[in-house]
Amino acid sequence: MKIYGIKTCDSVRKARKFMKEHGIDYTFVDFRERPVGEEKIRQWLAHISIDTLFNNRGTTYRTLKLKEKNLTDEEKAAWLAKENMLIKRPVIEYDNQVIVGFDAEKYASLFTK
Repeated sequence: MKIYGIKTCDSVRKARKFMKEHGIDYTFVDFRERPVGEEKIRQWLAHISIDTLFNNRGTTYRTLKLKEKNLTDEEKAAWLAKENMLIKRPVIEYDNQVIVGFDAEKYASLFTK
């Protein structure tokens, strides 16, 4: 299992805490230390929709004034690779799945037995 995000994100903290409390091993990848490139974005998009992955509610989205640009899905994917802070967090790779965001109930059903 890999968890992608940033250390200071509340949702990422909750996800990491959940894994620790349930004894689940994972590797953490911090976007700020190791940015995610277009190839990884495309891998994720093979499993989930661009709207699931693209954060259009965050500060970065507003700061870059992307709402005014009326981006296509291809343009959104390019922006995700260029500016990782636009990726909804956390992104979890697990058992050939991609899970985005923190949801304790969903985590419990997927990751605990």
